[in-house]
Parts: sequence; C-alpha cells; structure tokens
Amino acid sequence: MNRPVVVGVDGSPSSLVAAEHAARAALRRSRPLLLVHGYLHPFGYGVPLNPYEIGVPVPSEEGQKMLERTAAELTERWPGLAVEGRQVAGGPGATLIEESHRAELVVVGSRGLGGFAGLLLGSVGAQVAAHAHCPVLVVRPDEQPIPVDGPVLVGVDGSESSRLAVGFGADEAALRDVPLVLVHIDPPEGDRAVPEEIEESQAASQAEAVRLLADASGAVRAEHPDLVVREHPVRAAGAAQGLIEASGAAALLVVGTRGRAGFAGLLLGSVSQAAIQHAHCPVLVARPVS
Repeated sequence: MNRPVVVGVDGSPSSLVAAEHAARAALRRSRPLLLVHGYLHPFGYGVPLNPYEIGVPVPSEEGQKMLERTAAELTERWPGLAVEGRQVAGGPGATLIEESHRAELVVVGSRGLGGFAGLLLGSVGAQVAAHAHCPVLVVRPDEQPIPVDGPVLVGVDGSESSRLAVGFGADEAALRDVPLVLVHIDPPEGDRAVPEEIEESQAASQAEAVRLLADASGAVRAEHPDLVVREHPVRAAGAAQGLIEASGAAALLVVGTRGRAGFAGLLLGSVSQAAIQHAHCPVLVARPVS
C-alpha cells in the first residue's frame, strides 16, 4: 500500500507552510502527497439547518480552487511530486485523524484560519497530534530561519516511547542525510535535595545518562551504520526546557507520545505537549502506523 503523506490545508499561511514541509517529506519518502480540506466546522457549523434536508453541503468552489492552486504551486516547485487534492465533509481535525489510518505521515500547521493569537498551537493541530494513527509532523511558524541542514534531535530517557522516537529520528536523519543528535536531560546540581549527597547523586546521574545515550546510540548504529550519531547530555531545569532550548539549532525535533513520567490516560505527555507548543523547529510526534 503506497500510503501518502497527508497535509491539512485551509488557505491560511500556516497551512501553506505545512504543505511545503509535507511536499519535501513526500519526496524524501517517494510517496504521493494528499492535500485535504475539511470543509465543515469542527462543531458542525455548515451542516444544513433544515431537518428535512438530507445530506451535507457539497464541496465549495472556493475550497476546490484553493486546493487546485496549492497543488499547482507545489508541482511547479517539485515537478516529480504526485499531488492530489480532496475536500472532505467533516471538521478538519476529525478529517485528518480519519485520513491518518491510511497515511504514512500527517502534517499540520500550528494554527489555521480559525486560530486565536493567544493559542500557540491551534485546536486542530493539538487534536491530530494527540489522536492520529501515524506519525504527525507539527510545523510551527518560522520565528527564525530553520537550519535546513541542521541535525535531527531526539530526547532519550529510556522509556518505550523514547525508544520509538529514537527509531523515527534515525530514519528521518538518514532520509535527510543529516546527523542525529541524542539528548539526555539531567537536572542542574542545585536541584539535589540533600547537600551531602550531591557528589554521589551527580555521579550516578551522569553514569545513567552515559548508559542511556550509549544504548540508544548503539541501537541506531546497528540499523544505520553510516549515520552520524552524536550523544549530548544536557543540564536543564526540566526535560521540556532542555529539548526546547536545544531545538534552536535543529532542523527537526522528534518526541514520543509519553515518557517515564506519563500517565496512561494522557495521549500526549507533558514534555511532548510543551515541545509542540514551544520548540524552535518543526516537531515530529512519533506514533506507530496503525
């Protein structure tokens, strides 16, 4: 099954930037690109008010023109790219989640036409990142130039979610032909509770960081022997802060859905949520294809 890279587009600047990232991802994977426009409001606005009217509104001419224009622009920039556009009668978040069943990757912008300035990540992006059935790439606005040849960055904490993220990150780094940087976040020394135990605790923490990074690095090199892998222990007040700060030099940050401190009821852990809200580069949420 030739699963496409799927991107949600609504004509907003954020979605058009997402479409460009999706086009590059599709080309790297030799996959077709599917542009999807969900043309009903997430809460049902646009559904016929007349109870005797059967069905849902037909696709809009304006939406179709937007899809055709976006597809034409992308194929002009990347002539080898196979692009299809589709309007779907559904809320954009639910539509993309449904499409994710058949997708290799889903790409969303950080905020669409319905976004509010106070929200760093729109409700559609957050919904898809939390519920999709395949990996999700969240493209944030370019507050600064993103290094195209920058490394792929992955946080390592020894959890199963982290191991999945490392695997996705290694595959992505290999596709992009860039280094993979494995980061382990350690708390600063001042956070140690008992002063007389600082030295012993610091040594144990450093040893654990070395072990976790070495294990992750070894697993990557076994699958990608030619990939440049760097191990980078970092001291920060928290995992989220450390990854966000490190993301400034990266082309992509890969996060799992939940780390060691996660709760079963949370579909996205706090570190992953913070990363997709505040990272300085696009964020790939590593989800297995299901």
